[in-house]
Amino acid sequence: MTPLTISDLNYETLQAQLRGRLVFPTDEDYNERRKVFNAMIDKRPALLVLCVDVADVIAAVNFGRENDIPIAVRGGGHNGGGLGICEGGMVIDLAGIKFTRVNTNDNTVRVGGGNLWGEVDHALHPFGLAVPAGIISTTGVGGLTLGGGVGYLSRKYGLTIDNLLETDMVLADGSFVTVNKDSYPDLFWANRGGGGNFGIVTAFKFQAHPVHTVIGGPTLWPISRTEEIMAWFDGFIHAAPEDLNGFLTTLVIPGPPFPEHMHNKPYCGVVWCYTGEPENFESLFEPVRKLEPLFEHVGEMPYPSIQTLFDGLFPPGMQWYWRGDFFDKIPPEAAAQHRKFGSNIPTPLSQMHLYPLSGAAARVGAEETAWAYRDAKYAGVIVGVDPDPENAGKITDWCKGYHDALHPTSLGGAYSNFMMNDEGSDRVRASYRHNYERLVEVKRQYDPENLFRINQNIVP
Repeated sequence: MTPLTISDLNYETLQAQLRGRLVFPTDEDYNERRKVFNAMIDKRPALLVLCVDVADVIAAVNFGRENDIPIAVRGGGHNGGGLGICEGGMVIDLAGIKFTRVNTNDNTVRVGGGNLWGEVDHALHPFGLAVPAGIISTTGVGGLTLGGGVGYLSRKYGLTIDNLLETDMVLADGSFVTVNKDSYPDLFWANRGGGGNFGIVTAFKFQAHPVHTVIGGPTLWPISRTEEIMAWFDGFIHAAPEDLNGFLTTLVIPGPPFPEHMHNKPYCGVVWCYTGEPENFESLFEPVRKLEPLFEHVGEMPYPSIQTLFDGLFPPGMQWYWRGDFFDKIPPEAAAQHRKFGSNIPTPLSQMHLYPLSGAAARVGAEETAWAYRDAKYAGVIVGVDPDPENAGKITDWCKGYHDALHPTSLGGAYSNFMMNDEGSDRVRASYRHNYERLVEVKRQYDPENLFRINQNIVP
């Protein structure tokens, strides 16, 4: 028999099982639908399945498995590596599966697999609640959560996975399961940091926490003071009360709303977020002001506002290239590289971030979840960003050079959400450390044929 090709398939059978719709290359909205956040990724799937409920996901998974079609799963957020799209295969798009249901009896929230974090923040804020997530509201709930989830609330309330209570999933065999600490505990363990390797999550249940108004914003110093500021921060932040968090950055000021005299100049900075009692902030922040920042824009705001602070700078459709690593400290030789590369940032939106991982994030055991780097003090990421495709090579080279210079001072692996799609299996293994073999065993049990392989893949 001649092998079946994707053009031979009976798509009418699949469409008859869907409440959503199929999108083909011949459809008018195909090019719009296949766009992803990172415009450097330009792939042409054979079809997209726009799911609106769990039944749609089950039908799509069964169709893909039975016809041996490569499957990419898209939650609607960022994924800088472009792993929510594929060339010539099928995209299962969850963006139509959106809901947020807040339960004030136990301060939990159930969220659809296609939600963005801004939608979750919006739903929780009237109740004075929040779930620890990232720093940009357009990030997808699914991708960020399954990879770990680092952000402003990590020191106070842990990673996003530390607040994950339950998932609804469609597995590779098309079955539907509800996964928590009592039901499929091995799968629950793997979901907390193991990425999209084990199935498609159609719903998440999170523990939310009291967060309403925060005090936050950036403080900036000249890039020439990078070593000084980083040495101070490394000693300050991990000893500070857990209500205070902030991430280190090297960056260029791209333009408004910053003062004109700062535009297109490089800086070393910290973006702060404080969740404690307002009356305690001034004394806690005094050591920062003693360092005489050139620029400070720190004040009270609703928590959803700090989550949207950078949304306007990073709309969909830019060129992105990023690399990450975990670090246990910022030694002088690393700070010197931060000053060097921070002084030569190629485009106004390219930057580096170091997110602290102390406090609540560090109190979880290294084997309690798939996230293996509980001893790390920082999750670092370098991002080359620009709207112009002609600058793709420039931002990529800068990012790779910066990463190569820092990597010898790292712990060896990276936060999987800060990895591109071309870093290789050794890099994936290093990023799961001692937990990798256990993840392989879970993968063998629930996806032995590696149906879900367009991800930071754990090969069964």
